[in-house]
Amino acid sequence: MKKAGLCVRYDCDNFGSMLQILATQKAIRAIGWDYEIIRYDKRTPLFYISNVTRLFNPYFMKGKIETFEKNRKLKGFPEVQKENSIRNKWIADYRRAYIGPYSPVYKGYANLVKGAEEYDAMVVGSDQLWTPAGIKSKFYNLLFAPDYLKKVSFATSFGVGEIPASQKKMTTQYLQRIEHISVRETRGAEIVKELTGRDATVALDPTLLYTRDEWREIFPEKRIIDEPYIFAYFLGSNEEHREAVEQLKKESGLKVVTIPFMDVFVERDLTFGDQRLFEVGPIEFLNLIRGAEYICTDSFHGSVFSILNHKQFMTFDRTNSSDKQTRNSRIDSLFGLLGLEKRRYRSGVTLKNVIDQSIDFDTVDQKLAELRQETVGFLNNALNAKE
Repeated sequence: MKKAGLCVRYDCDNFGSMLQILATQKAIRAIGWDYEIIRYDKRTPLFYISNVTRLFNPYFMKGKIETFEKNRKLKGFPEVQKENSIRNKWIADYRRAYIGPYSPVYKGYANLVKGAEEYDAMVVGSDQLWTPAGIKSKFYNLLFAPDYLKKVSFATSFGVGEIPASQKKMTTQYLQRIEHISVRETRGAEIVKELTGRDATVALDPTLLYTRDEWREIFPEKRIIDEPYIFAYFLGSNEEHREAVEQLKKESGLKVVTIPFMDVFVERDLTFGDQRLFEVGPIEFLNLIRGAEYICTDSFHGSVFSILNHKQFMTFDRTNSSDKQTRNSRIDSLFGLLGLEKRRYRSGVTLKNVIDQSIDFDTVDQKLAELRQETVGFLNNALNAKE
């Protein structure tokens, strides 16, 4: 059996990413390939010296600053910091149980390049792995893979609507080396076309390759909260979004369940919601969506699993659409493909009125079925077709 090296962000504490990697693994196995998740340790003196310019990359620094600020603020609340560590352990337990197998650890870029020779193809995907923050690592863009090795992008996301002018040359360089390109957003396909003149396939996020019933076979449904509830899952810090959920609580009479402090520390979240959960991993996250009456989220995968489970949901913008670093494009693209534009929250509307509007899930499911065929067809052709 041929073996692919899989370049994914397996070490992050994010529910959606963990479920997406599992779905990616299953999709590759389903078309007859073996795989290993590539483990690359780039932390060498040479790497830091040669990539010192990352300190001037606003996309890279924004993520570092957000992580630093979250950890700094958590230190002021030792009990919350302890509970946050417990949740990270739940995610780590899931990772050990469901993610892998892994490659040896390739320490340094030279060893990564040499290790690539052990594989029949290198696959990057899905997630926001081509953001301007990480271009210098030469990992997720597969610049380390030798020219002769088959290179595939499986529903990879740029995460932004525009590539910075200073990065267009290098972005063009790595895109031209990847023989089979699929991206997660229509805007991503436009970027590929603008920079290379090539047509890229717009593929589904791997989590969407499986139906509600198929996910139930993977992880059986289990009720976590016994009474009806609103599941408010916010990764961003927008105060208005939380106020809208509080109003929905008043009008619906339902309690609010949250999973706070995932990406950023928001002091309001110390008291926001009626039940704040920390003993939660990816499976529990999925079951919280399954059991909710309403879902309010600014998370891409929170939206994905709301759609798959036919929920009354509303998706909020995590960042302002005018922000150059906005990552709203993947939601814009998915909702455009599925005809779900009305499930986007707009400032000033009454949340209860719009979230109660019916959703034609029969049409959504039909569109998803067609897109699944296209996505699986791309992956099968990319890995199994004779060059």
